[in-house]
Amino acid sequence: MIGLSPEWLVILMFGGLFIGLFTGHPLAFVLGGLSVIFGLIGSWGPDIFALFPNRIYGTMNNYVLLAIPLFIFMAQFLDQSGVTEDLFEALRYLLGPIRGGIGVTVILVCTIFAACTGVIGASVVTMGLLGLPMMLKYGYDKQMSCGTICSGGTLGILIPPSIMLVVMGSEASVSVGQLFAGAVIPGLVLASLYTAYIAIRCFKNPAMGLPISKDELALVTKKQITLMVLKSLVPPVLLILGVLGTLFAGIATPTEASGGGAFIAFLMVLAYGKFSWQTLVQAIAKTARTSAMVLVVLVGATCFTGVFLGNGGGEVVTNFVLGLGFGKWGTFFVMQIIVFLLGMFIDWIGIVLICFPLFLPIADQLGFDKIWFIVIMAVNLQASFLTPPFGYALFYLRGIGIEGVETLDIYKGIVPFVLLMLFALTLFVVFPQTITWLPTLVVK
Repeated sequence: MIGLSPEWLVILMFGGLFIGLFTGHPLAFVLGGLSVIFGLIGSWGPDIFALFPNRIYGTMNNYVLLAIPLFIFMAQFLDQSGVTEDLFEALRYLLGPIRGGIGVTVILVCTIFAACTGVIGASVVTMGLLGLPMMLKYGYDKQMSCGTICSGGTLGILIPPSIMLVVMGSEASVSVGQLFAGAVIPGLVLASLYTAYIAIRCFKNPAMGLPISKDELALVTKKQITLMVLKSLVPPVLLILGVLGTLFAGIATPTEASGGGAFIAFLMVLAYGKFSWQTLVQAIAKTARTSAMVLVVLVGATCFTGVFLGNGGGEVVTNFVLGLGFGKWGTFFVMQIIVFLLGMFIDWIGIVLICFPLFLPIADQLGFDKIWFIVIMAVNLQASFLTPPFGYALFYLRGIGIEGVETLDIYKGIVPFVLLMLFALTLFVVFPQTITWLPTLVVK
């Protein structure tokens, strides 16, 4: 053991974290490695190896985390059902005659499937393949088109059922059902702001989002459009009611609701005639890979936070933040700025697992409602998918390789949507009822 003060341990642990991440090492192994190193040189010495199994077992024993692979499995089935493509096509004909109609369609489809899957990569890639070529074909502004797809896709991390909210509820020991309820209105507000932005820009400058041509509209009748919308919209709505309806009504726990959602999604694949044993095996394999990634990071993070807090790091950070003298709201904004900046370099799961043990006690001391504070952080963490240099949504869209779309177009395109997200964040702070009202109606 080395006689380092808690202050030096905090500096060295966070310094090691950023060095490990910037040198390209996986987050889980950086967290796990640092926990071993600083556990040995901290207050435990070799006894640290007795702490790790207890911390890991506590994570393994968390029943709520079972919802993660089930929600991922549900998303994989929906991705195979083809309902996303059908719904986009139907709404494109329905809203296409208005200016900016295809952009609005992208946001609506992303919102609906955010409430079904919560998987950002699938939403961004699917909408990028379906919507971006169509928007460019009709002369939509290239940057606005890229921003629309990236921002619409990130709604899946906030609108329930969100895997991020499941992890947040587990880490904060609060009801996942109440977090889901608290995130519904913010998610819809964000989708409305994105839609309004597209509609206003295209109304003021029609060349930015031309309606689809009359020749293309003539290919389908109003009756056909209606049938297309019903066929592609009703199953997802039933899935949303099956998952969120049973959860909010107190009929099912998040884990039970996720199991029911996976079963309904499986029935949708059968109903659309898209089932095959090969796709089932692929869905299982993708679910296993994604779930393993999340859970391995959880293991590394629980060891890291155990060592960090055990060495007095929690008290150091709490005293430092509260000692800044910014008062209740100044301290709140300092924490949110830290989360926003971290989102440029670390993915959401790392931020949640590192910041929650530090920030939640501070928020509690300052008297903030825990559900409200966590949902505010969830809204803020959407930016981690949009802000360079490591915004995942940007890389998902760039990876599609649409001709004529450059990285700079994507980076410039997300700026107005990040500003809209920050505007919405301010609204939720000024009007906390937008978050706290619905959870009061949900069975705890």
